[in-house]
Amino acid sequence: MPDNDSRAIGYWGAVAIGVGGMVGGGIFAVLGLAVQLAHGGTPAAFVLAGVVALLTTYSYVKLSLTLPSQGGTVTFLNKAFGAGLTTGALNVLLWLSYVVMLSLYAYAFGSYGAALMPGGGALEKHLAISAVIVLATGLNSIGSKVLGEAETWIVGVKVAILLFFVAVGLFGLDPSRLAPAAWTGPAQLFSGGMIIFLAYEGFELIANTAGDLGDPERTLPRAYYSAVLFVIVLYVLVAAVSVGNLPVPQIVAAKDYALAEAARPFLGQAGFTLIAIAALLSTASAINATLYGAARLSYVIAKDGELPEMLEHKIWSKPLEGLFLTAILTLLVANLFDLSSISTMGSAGFLLIFGAVNAANLRMADRTGSNRWIPLAGLGACAVALAALLWHTWTTSPARIFVLAAMVVLSVAIEGAYRLVTGREIRLHHFDRPTPGETAQAKRGA
Repeated sequence: MPDNDSRAIGYWGAVAIGVGGMVGGGIFAVLGLAVQLAHGGTPAAFVLAGVVALLTTYSYVKLSLTLPSQGGTVTFLNKAFGAGLTTGALNVLLWLSYVVMLSLYAYAFGSYGAALMPGGGALEKHLAISAVIVLATGLNSIGSKVLGEAETWIVGVKVAILLFFVAVGLFGLDPSRLAPAAWTGPAQLFSGGMIIFLAYEGFELIANTAGDLGDPERTLPRAYYSAVLFVIVLYVLVAAVSVGNLPVPQIVAAKDYALAEAARPFLGQAGFTLIAIAALLSTASAINATLYGAARLSYVIAKDGELPEMLEHKIWSKPLEGLFLTAILTLLVANLFDLSSISTMGSAGFLLIFGAVNAANLRMADRTGSNRWIPLAGLGACAVALAALLWHTWTTSPARIFVLAAMVVLSVAIEGAYRLVTGREIRLHHFDRPTPGETAQAKRGA
């Protein structure tokens, strides 16, 4: 029976969480990178990345229904593979990937902020990057709910501005710029889709609401698929309007704030300013929300024994140690790496995590009532996508391979060193017995 609790999150609320997580600022940051790699095939690149996300959505739906909790991805991996070294390293990698995502948002905020300043250059950009991270950390530390309470409205405003951008821009679109002749080769096109894959990161936030949804068996799948499909269509339209109105060299020249530059041909300086302000609002709210989520994620992982116990502590009922550590790492990554490096790190991290989630659903298929072929396809898609991203990185910027490797090695090292020092129990491939409710859920094929 549907849950009539007035506090329960409904379909539209869950969709807003998923859309807000994905359109949190990524599209403002990565559009220029996609165009640089795919040229006129940029809409197709977004479709390719969206297909990988859509396949993974199936696993999140099944796992969320079977294991409803605020732990989301962390819970799924721990239940499937046990709280061992590999799972712990993956959970730490998830946290580091959120740090990279925060860095992307902050970098985009700084780029659009500097673009609005007369003569704004590298110094102004880095000052804006640092200021927004420090401000968001301060708001989270004092418990301000201003941006949190306004998040639904902010999601609505930024989506409305993007739809306005699309609606007006379609009239001046030059179809020849989107024709297959204007595309790059298949390998580069696919690589372009994968380097901006992190623009789809965020739909998994719906998993954290599973326990609060009214009528989850009906609402959860609809919310997941609606959010991902809507964002795929939105990204494709935004990419088509951008490439169809502005020559590729001009988009690439302004790749750090490409979406605002793409508005100039049909909306003029006012359009540039409107999109830039929307980017500032969107990225600032995303930083605030993601910083809170990443701090709580570090707390959840620490409670599972996979990060230092100091992160289990709470000050003023908040996991502030995790908040401050996350903020410091974000300041370093956002100020020391360029947009391409940040996007590559983030996309690789989430492809690894989503591949692991597909593997978790495949392993728990009997318990979740899943069709094994779908998570297998999702796992394969994530593996191929990661291989394409690594190949592109190796052929264009080999040094970045070591940065990607460092993320993985650091995750394993943190987990391994911490378990070695503390002597915490390592449980390999430990499965909890399914509850009667979970067993019934699987039989219904939820």
